[in-house]
Amino acid sequence: MAKSIAGFSKLSKAEKIGWLAENYCGGDKDAAAVLAQYKLSDESLQKLHDGFSENTIGNFILPMGIAPNFLIDGKMYAVPMVIEESSVVAAASSAAKFWQSRGGFHTQIIDTQKVGHISFTWGGDFQTLQHFEEEIRQDLIQHSAHLTANMEARGGGLRKLYFKQVDGMDHTYQLMAEFETCNSMGANFINTVLETYASCLEIWFEQKAELTEKYGPLQIVMSILSNYTPECVVKAWVTCPISELTISTNEAEDILALSKKFKTAVDIARSDVFRATTHNKGIYNGIDAVVMATGNDFRAIEASGHAYAARSGKYRSLSRCELTDDSFYFELEVPLALGTVGGLTALHPLSKLALELLGNPDATTLMSIIASTGLAQNFAALRSLVTTGIQKGHMKMHLKNILAHLAASEEQALAAVDYFSDKVVSHKAVRDYLESH
Repeated sequence: MAKSIAGFSKLSKAEKIGWLAENYCGGDKDAAAVLAQYKLSDESLQKLHDGFSENTIGNFILPMGIAPNFLIDGKMYAVPMVIEESSVVAAASSAAKFWQSRGGFHTQIIDTQKVGHISFTWGGDFQTLQHFEEEIRQDLIQHSAHLTANMEARGGGLRKLYFKQVDGMDHTYQLMAEFETCNSMGANFINTVLETYASCLEIWFEQKAELTEKYGPLQIVMSILSNYTPECVVKAWVTCPISELTISTNEAEDILALSKKFKTAVDIARSDVFRATTHNKGIYNGIDAVVMATGNDFRAIEASGHAYAARSGKYRSLSRCELTDDSFYFELEVPLALGTVGGLTALHPLSKLALELLGNPDATTLMSIIASTGLAQNFAALRSLVTTGIQKGHMKMHLKNILAHLAASEEQALAAVDYFSDKVVSHKAVRDYLESH
């Protein structure tokens, strides 16, 4: 029976592993052996990685690949991607190569503002809050100047400060603050400033005796940045004459018919939530992989993107397609709050290498690179869906994982790759092949 424990965090790593092996692995010593296989030989580097989280017992390794041939805004990139799903890097690489000879990817930074809010309750009405908005704004700016000075020197800082009533909740309000954080993602900066704002807001109301007597005290609920960043958005697009849109290897296929089929697939994702969810997941196959490689927060990026996809009140595709005259146009518009300085980007050696491979971009350039990778992934997936189907290419890439799972020898694996070069790959088909050869 599994056991609870007090003081687990105070145990050494070896003691943690021993306790887990004894109480959750049936005394299986292989748990320690498996973890030992992934221990870094460089003790200082291992200590650095252990410090990224808490109660660490080992390293969980994910592959880091490269998608070359990305032409983005006239500049070539080899894009680092960290992901465990087969065919993602190959698909991004294929799409990058396809568009390289058709003008590449183009991007536009729409805005770069991030937002945070102070939630509070107060007995007064919203109009009264708005009446004092400018006075409060000046007070908060004055008392937080020591926190914002460095960011302001870099061209960032507070951009907007205004009150908002929380929908459907009486006497519940938010003080919304929008910031420019330059090349930093800015979470710690924003949260620190917001907590200072909250303290100053309480003091300001305490000093307004007439308001407190009439409406009661203001009570802070929480102060926190929002991972929804609809004002930190990038657009990426590709375009070419329809006659150049050779998205099928079947020369007998009508290119115009296929382009219409492609557009219909995108339109379905803009209308049907079931398709839109999978469609956008494919986009984040590309986005997340580069976000992880560069040491950014893929969970925050995804949460923001899915909220953005539902901003009209209905969850839709983040990409759209247009056919006009003889022109094919395919675009992705997505919020991306990224950083290229601070946080894990400054600590993880592979994140620093990933940024170096990308030419040490600033935050807006990284937005363009990541959005282009997401669009490339989406294009590749849709190209497969409207032609050969998604499984043909995916399962070919997955073949090596199946062979590893079935413990195929190197000789068997080479023979299997050759055998399945023109056949449908499935777990059963591979197992049957190995048993008969």
